[in-house]
Amino acid sequence: SPGWFTKQRDMIKGVSEETTTGVHRLYELMKKDLLPFPAINVNDSVTKSKFDNKYGCKESLVDGIRRATDTMMAGKVAVVCGYGDVGKGSAASLRGAGARVKVTEIDPICALQAAMDGFEVVTLEDVVDSADIFITT
Repeated sequence: SPGWFTKQRDMIKGVSEETTTGVHRLYELMKKDLLPFPAINVNDSVTKSKFDNKYGCKESLVDGIRRATDTMMAGKVAVVCGYGDVGKGSAASLRGAGARVKVTEIDPICALQAAMDGFEVVTLEDVVDSADIFITT
């Protein structure tokens, strides 16, 4: 309801934020001296970046797609755009569900990692007309 947060904020002792966008917004509030309570940046912690980004999405991606679309992954062509920690987890999740996974990556080291992990590295332009599922990471 309108005004709920304004009424509650004096009772809030602190918050934690685990998304890049959310942390960015908190920093903006802090710069303007408008942050009304302490905030913990969980997003930049080692455990978040090295575990949740890779393994969390690995567990939740295919489940989320299945629940939202009632789509079977097996045999589908999936494109994962980016091969950082989230991209690695996403690609592994889709492959585990039986999808044929292709990866787009602009960083040559990450592209090499994708290739060494057994994924076909492609440009988005080459697969945009033929893939079934697109994941941006």
